[in-house]
Amino acid sequence: MGKKPAYNVAVVGAMGMVGTEMIKTLERRGFPVAELRPLDIASNVGKSVNFNGKTWKVLEAREDNFKDIDIAIFSAGGDASANLAPAAVRQGAVVVDNSSQWRMDPDCPLVIPEVNPEDLDWHKGIIANPNCSTIQMLVALKPLHDYAGIKRVVVSTYQAVSGSGKLAYDGLISESREYLENFEPVKPKAYKTQQIAFNCLPHIDVFEEDGYTKEESKMVNETKKILDKEINVSATCVRVPVWYGHSESINVETRKKITRAKAMELLNGAPGIKLVDDVDNEIYPTPLMSNNDDLTMVGRIREDLTIENGLNLWVVSNNIRKGAALNAVEVAETLLERNVI
Repeated sequence: MGKKPAYNVAVVGAMGMVGTEMIKTLERRGFPVAELRPLDIASNVGKSVNFNGKTWKVLEAREDNFKDIDIAIFSAGGDASANLAPAAVRQGAVVVDNSSQWRMDPDCPLVIPEVNPEDLDWHKGIIANPNCSTIQMLVALKPLHDYAGIKRVVVSTYQAVSGSGKLAYDGLISESREYLENFEPVKPKAYKTQQIAFNCLPHIDVFEEDGYTKEESKMVNETKKILDKEINVSATCVRVPVWYGHSESINVETRKKITRAKAMELLNGAPGIKLVDDVDNEIYPTPLMSNNDDLTMVGRIREDLTIENGLNLWVVSNNIRKGAALNAVEVAETLLERNVI
């Protein structure tokens, strides 16, 4: 394709929660866009999107609407990505896909720009965006792994309802209002069998035969593909009554010792990280802090006193921004920087 002053960019799923944030992120970061082409389902055709002072009409997400597109950023679910991403590539676009469709495909790089940007160099047209919970964990672990080599990770997540989309987001609002009226259990509106308002659900995605959920397996498999296949990961993923911002309690066992002081030194100023660790003043990362922040926040750093080379971390990031839209746009930016588009 070669270097251009600006690129024609399609956003597939443009009217969804993540797609809307992708468009905002492209504008906020000044991505060089010549034409924005918002694509979505037929019922949204004709609606408009404001971008860079112009109004762009939504078109239907179908194969013939990728003509002359340079970069297509997808957030429309696995079926749409399976059907339309190869079509976009055939017409000359490079695809950055936010679904799980291509993540474990050996021919598709799975990329977090702060962690493994070099994997973009071997892309064949489709680049996968990792799972939101994996992204923030690996941004935090990368500096530690580079220094000391990580052997094992035990992670428990506390994931916001926006990770399930607008239905769950609105469902938490409705359930909360109803519950506060009489403090009695309410009919679930965000999820199938359990209310999420004032509750925690250790269930994200479907359960698999081994008792883990698909979300937990994603964290295991994606860590091995992105960071190091030798790292062992045990994950428990929990949905909590928070609108935005995933939190993670991470226990790390390393090959050589990392003191708390050294960990703070390694993390402070590392790409994509904000160190928020001042427990004397009760300052540590919280989901609310992530509402308007692109960085992954790390705090509550402690040495694990039960093993020789262990650390505990508390990691928070906005799941719609860094966990989805921002990472996808950063992948596109990195494609340009590495001249592999």
